Amino acid sequence: MTHPTDNNQPDASERSPVTNAPKKKLIEVSLPLNAINEAAQHEKSVPRKGHPATMHLYWAPRPLAAARAVLFAQLVDDPSSRPEEFATPEQQDAERARLHALLAELAKWENSNNKPLLEQARHEIRRSTPDRQLRFLDPFAGGGAIPLEAQRLGLETFASDLNPVAVLKTRGLLEIPTRFADQPPVHPGAQALSVDWADASGLAEDVRKYGAWLRDEAFAQVGDSYPKVVAPGGTEHTVIAWLWARTVRSPNPFNPIETPLVRSWWLSKKKGREAWIEAKVVDGAVKYTIRHDKFGPSKDDDGTMRRGNAIALGDGTVIDNDYIRAEARAGRLGVHLIAIVAEGERRRLYIEPSEEHIQAALLDRPTDVPDQLIPTRNHDVDRLPMYGMPTWADAFTNRQLLVLTTISDLITKARDKVIADAIAQGMHEGESFESGGRGAVAYGDAVATYLAFALSKLSDWSSSICSWISGIEGVRDTFARQALPMVWDYVEINPFSNSVGHFYTHVDWVAAGVAAMPMGTSSAAGRVQQADAATRDYAGYVVSTDPPYYDNIGYSDLSDFFYVWLRRSLGGVHPDVLGTLLTPKDGELVANPNRHGGRDGAEKFFVQGFNQVFRRIREGAEPGIPMTVYYAYKQQDTRDTGTSSTGWHTLLSGLIESGWEVNATWPMRSERSGRMVSVGTNALASSILLACRPREATASATTRRAFVAALKWELPEALRTLIQGSIAPVDLAQAAIGPGIAVFSRFSRVREADGSDMSVKDALLLINSTLDEVLGEQESDFDPDTRFAVKWYRQYGWGQENSGIADQLARSSDTSIGALERGGIFEAKGGKARLLPPVQLEGAWDAAADERVSVWEATVRLAAVMAKDGADKVAELLPSVQTRVNLDAVKELGFLLFHEAEKKKDTKDAILFNGLVSAWGDVNEQARKYASTPRSSQQEFDFDEDED
Repeated sequence: MTHPTDNNQPDASERSPVTNAPKKKLIEVSLPLNAINEAAQHEKSVPRKGHPATMHLYWAPRPLAAARAVLFAQLVDDPSSRPEEFATPEQQDAERARLHALLAELAKWENSNNKPLLEQARHEIRRSTPDRQLRFLDPFAGGGAIPLEAQRLGLETFASDLNPVAVLKTRGLLEIPTRFADQPPVHPGAQALSVDWADASGLAEDVRKYGAWLRDEAFAQVGDSYPKVVAPGGTEHTVIAWLWARTVRSPNPFNPIETPLVRSWWLSKKKGREAWIEAKVVDGAVKYTIRHDKFGPSKDDDGTMRRGNAIALGDGTVIDNDYIRAEARAGRLGVHLIAIVAEGERRRLYIEPSEEHIQAALLDRPTDVPDQLIPTRNHDVDRLPMYGMPTWADAFTNRQLLVLTTISDLITKARDKVIADAIAQGMHEGESFESGGRGAVAYGDAVATYLAFALSKLSDWSSSICSWISGIEGVRDTFARQALPMVWDYVEINPFSNSVGHFYTHVDWVAAGVAAMPMGTSSAAGRVQQADAATRDYAGYVVSTDPPYYDNIGYSDLSDFFYVWLRRSLGGVHPDVLGTLLTPKDGELVANPNRHGGRDGAEKFFVQGFNQVFRRIREGAEPGIPMTVYYAYKQQDTRDTGTSSTGWHTLLSGLIESGWEVNATWPMRSERSGRMVSVGTNALASSILLACRPREATASATTRRAFVAALKWELPEALRTLIQGSIAPVDLAQAAIGPGIAVFSRFSRVREADGSDMSVKDALLLINSTLDEVLGEQESDFDPDTRFAVKWYRQYGWGQENSGIADQLARSSDTSIGALERGGIFEAKGGKARLLPPVQLEGAWDAAADERVSVWEATVRLAAVMAKDGADKVAELLPSVQTRVNLDAVKELGFLLFHEAEKKKDTKDAILFNGLVSAWGDVNEQARKYASTPRSSQQEFDFDEDED
């Protein structure tokens, strides 16, 4: 890769002042991004039981793989910052590769509690930060993933959030398990077990035991409201779920039929197990029959709801949404039981409604239910008030409210039992958990907290917003997405069955999460508090955080769904966190137009709050270690403008205005491997990670000309490191923003020709333009055939063009059409010429016996073979390919061709070249087994482990 000439260097007077720069960390130079992203993707597919995210729902959970990897790379020195140990670029590359390999293993979900590996990671952190115990803080803790991983890596961990639901969940991850580590359970029924109660396994066992007691007591009190059902053959079965439809009376005065509002009549679409509901009007009322023939309702006549309007049964009267909404607000919506789902022999049984089961659900509303009002000015939660259900209690049926209030009340009794049993086992009484206690009272508080988590999970599966999924014969929980929709035909599960969302399964899942919590040293024990990020203290903390996503998620309004139950169950256990009627709203750092006088006011509030938070962090954070900040995209960036959602610009501008330099930007993807949302994007990530350091207070201003010169001077070397690392082509443009915006943000301001300050948007446009230039400059380093092919591909792709043009272009590239044809990459006949497309180069190939091999031929052939036959076949070819061309050049050409395909909006080619380069590290690793002799020079892999 070429560098700009000395004449392009920025004038010394226009550079930022020379300072004693802190050591660069790995995250500021290079990451094994593919390995991290693959681990994050894999984490989403593993069995979720025991995963912290399943202990209690919170929105936008951060993958543990990403959080753990980022923290490690944030704390460990890059080899280039330790020249006394790694003097040459080759030594630095080798050490970097070792750290990458460790990081790749560390990121894997399966290694979350691999104690030898974790100790190795802690050792590397201590090497880079000797003689001090690092204090970590996440001021926007949310679901708790980042502080959990800080604790796992041995840091003294602190976390805070303004949202009390986030605080309680994070306490359940960080504080409670470590405080009661290595203690046996206190439940009398658990003492007979011969078990080594290591880590939090004893605590987890008590959660299960007292959870089972709680279930049995609740069933004894309200089980009569959940009767069994008799199937047509006379056999009795436990009900799994009741399917209900809200109803509205037809506005047709001549046929005012009470019409069920149903999305779909299908119960099961599984082959051989088809089931659906047939609804007919009989004597002025609707009768529901279960049918099992596979020829059920078609798409056009499935259900009664059509784009928000309803179709009346019997006469087809259209019932518009305005009428439905008015009837709902007037309290005139009804409900019909339309089907019963029961436990059968390895399959679901679908049974028609019966009067007994209708009557069983007709209960009076219990007293002391959560009657707090649902916000009506947030589109995430305003659907229920819109349809005549103004309070949180209205999200539940009376029977659901009965079981939830019963269990909530029993949690207090379960806590009392835990305390009594703990004292009987010899534990001192002590103070409450919130007061720092470690005795019986605090232990009772701990178990009660987890039982309340199980109740939260039950509420998610036991509201009138749950719906039936015919494709899997299962239930969609309340928060299938980050909003509360209006559900017309809903599911009411049986919390005492052995299927879909029953109470004890939630107890067991919470307990599994407790048992899986990492146990650090006593100095690494977590501490969690409710605090406003804009006003709290940051002195001496290392910070990594995932702040609110501008206007994407209404965290506090959504959290109230759980908060009202947590407060009812644990108000006396966590009074500091659960003291308000609802979660705090005014100080929440989100851009909510309804709270702040419209969109402009919301943006101003967010920008001011964001800048205040990160200005305070800059003033107090641990010196010498960068801060890392995640940003989750709501929409993709476009290379045409370099812009994205307002939040992305707000984030970058806010950090820079708050006195931060942004030194790296890394695309963190948790989507499935190979996913490409669109061509022409410079951010295909689900989130972007930024590594930042405080800008020097004495930083100087500069001009647009000097900024561009600095970009052209510094970006090539940064791109070389990225390309020679393990980044995928699809991620290069986003990652290149890091070193580019680092140049921009090191200056106090960049002046335009008219004296105004350059915006972040314009800086991103210049960075993208410089990236184009740098990648284009690679061409001069390629062989003549490859230079010709790149120019031809850029102009004509795989299409035909005049042979005369091809001859001229070949001569200018110091090659000829005949040479190109002998090289197997080009053909010219009948006055027409073209590059041979990948499909014609995917067959058998012996590079060693090939008369003429170019970097182009090697790259296109290998990409085609990868797409057709996979990585193993490419690895088999590499030992012979590397005897003819430089493999580093093949990788660089892969990056360039992806870049060109992206600009041409050619998705097929972009995927082809991204696939080859993304797998480059794995392919090189696999190639070792095919190598028979060591190479004479170091390239991408080294076949002889002992070679100097």
